[in-house]
Formats: sequence, structure tokens, C-alpha cells
Amino acid sequence: MYRFGARSLSNLMGVHQDLVNVMHRSIESAPHDFTVIEGVRSSTRQQKLVDEGKSKTLNSRHITGHAIDLAIIKDGKAVWDVQPYIELSLHIKAIAKGMEIPIVWGGDFRTFFDGVHYELDRKTYPA
Repeated sequence: MYRFGARSLSNLMGVHQDLVNVMHRSIESAPHDFTVIEGVRSSTRQQKLVDEGKSKTLNSRHITGHAIDLAIIKDGKAVWDVQPYIELSLHIKAIAKGMEIPIVWGGDFRTFFDGVHYELDRKTYPA
């Protein structure tokens, strides 16, 4: 149904192959179109995001290539309503489970809601 464009493919470069595989399989039958807005990030960028209050940790899985952030796209624009992100998370988590790749969705974080964030589980994929 959907497929990644050049921006998403570029943002997946350097990301752990298992997470890339989950995302490729997920986009094919996703309930909403989505783009990968960020994959691997530098320590400098991470520090900036913490300073701006957009991230809570300097120990981000993005730095090691074990995390990505997505944006749902409707009518050519990113949307930020929570419900579509919940729907997409159920789909992506089901795909990952079927592939036997444990992932963590940022919407399930206890300290804050990060509905755009997906990462490989640290228990199986330590940095």
C-alpha cells in the first residue's frame, strides 16, 4: 500500500538492519502512511535535543543506530494527533513480533509519551 521515499531511505542509513527490516515490512500494510524523520544521530545533536527539552537522555538509542523516529503523513503533511500513532504502533509491534524482533515504542515509556519513537529492545540488542 505504502512505500518509503528517498528521505526515509536516507534516514534509515546506519540504523540496525533488524529495525530497518521491521519498518520496511510495516510500511507495506500500515494503517497510515509514515516517513522516517530521524535515524542515527550524533552525540552533539542529542545534547541539543536534551537542552531544548525534546529528549530526556544523553544515552539515546539513536546514537548507536538502534532507534528511529517516524511521522505519520496525511495529505502530504505530518500529523501529530495521538490516535493515529497508537494505531500505527499496534501495527508495527505486531509486525515486529511476527518477525521475532523485540522493539519498544516510545508511547509505552513510563516517564513521557514519545509516540514517534521506536527502538530495538536493549535486553536483546545492547549497544
